[in-house]
Amino acid sequence: MIVYVNELLTMPNLSLNQIPIGVRYMLMSALAFALMSSCVKLVHTYGIPVFEIVAARAIVSLLISYADVKRKGICVWGNNRKLLLTRGVTGSLALICVYYAVSTLPLAEATILQYLNPVFTAILAILFLKEKIHITTIICIFCSIIGLVLMVSPGLTLDHVQQLPLFSIGIALLGAFGSGVSYIIVKRLSTTEDSSVIILYFPLIALPLSVILLGNDFVMPSKEALGLLLFVGIFTQFGQVGLTKAMKTEVASKATAYSYIQVVFSIVLGWLVFSEVPSVWTLAGGSMIIVGALVNVIGSLRAPKTLKV
Repeated sequence: MIVYVNELLTMPNLSLNQIPIGVRYMLMSALAFALMSSCVKLVHTYGIPVFEIVAARAIVSLLISYADVKRKGICVWGNNRKLLLTRGVTGSLALICVYYAVSTLPLAEATILQYLNPVFTAILAILFLKEKIHITTIICIFCSIIGLVLMVSPGLTLDHVQQLPLFSIGIALLGAFGSGVSYIIVKRLSTTEDSSVIILYFPLIALPLSVILLGNDFVMPSKEALGLLLFVGIFTQFGQVGLTKAMKTEVASKATAYSYIQVVFSIVLGWLVFSEVPSVWTLAGGSMIIVGALVNVIGSLRAPKTLKV
């Protein structure tokens, strides 16, 4: 990561102020989502169910988003309501998967698995947005697959290495795929819809869905847990705003590649807050995934040769 930052800053005629605004929005989004994940993991230790965490996050987001839409004086329901509803459904299901993975896996591992979503985003962008694919994006996908294998399968060759729970891994991958689908929908909606309307549809779907799935499992949160639930909503809102604005100003596969910085944030937070030290296999696999992402990013900045699909 240090090598990447140094290379980025020393590129000809490039300073911090010249870093594309979309990239800055994505970096802000990554930090906010890392803090959100830490709060989710913390509040789960208070016995709060995943669906209740999703519902609490949706309430906070709904209030903030609705106030923002009214402030702008625009229509709450938007123009392409079917696609907005689809974004709300896919985003809500992905969020449930992500929160479950964060609650049942170490923070670093859960984040790395979730941030395979740029791979899905790049593939879906080629299929549905007709975007060109850079050779470096192919390298990114290849490295990500190798990294995933390194992370989840050490126990297949070394009996003394504890494997990550496969069910949680599967849920994390579903969350990553759902996030990739949501990013593509956001990219398409960004040409016709205001970012605040796009964000608003997320809690409009997530709140009733999570309440239905929660059923009778509601747990009255303590003051500490209530504060953490509030921060989950606030940090997620910042993350969503940064993500939506980034997708509006950058190519989908390039913008989401920058979100890999969240892996670094999560490793640091996991160590500081939860005393989690990633295994050698996690570091090796995560490094492959991050290297692939950075190759994709640097290659995109230098406008390499592209392949038309």
